[in-house]
Amino acid sequence: MIVVDTNVVAYLFLPGDFTARAETWLRDDRDWAAPLLWRSEFRNVLAGFLRRRQLGFEAALQIQREAQALLFGREHEVDSQQVLELVRDSGCSAYDCEFVSVAARLGVKLLTSDAQVLKAFPQHTLAFAGA
Repeated sequence: MIVVDTNVVAYLFLPGDFTARAETWLRDDRDWAAPLLWRSEFRNVLAGFLRRRQLGFEAALQIQREAQALLFGREHEVDSQQVLELVRDSGCSAYDCEFVSVAARLGVKLLTSDAQVLKAFPQHTLAFAGA
């Protein structure tokens, strides 16, 4: 199992330069997890695609459904105190620290391309190569 940040989910479902790499990560480990926050962040990514007319409404809705199915049963609540402690100790956003918190609690790594998160939490992260 790995925790994935929202960008990794976006790379998988929205074709682009990093899609093949995301597909490789999924082949290597199909048990992806995330905090519940990922849904809101991913909807915001899809909203950008809708506004730029890069996706139609039905396509965006279908992608959201497929992404939710991928993470079904592996979406986690976070402990607010732990998230705020991670923020205090790192300077990273609370949003990013939710992902780190889930990884730490599950005893697995967070897959991310966020340089600040990788630097602040090397013990809890894996670099999404190429991003």
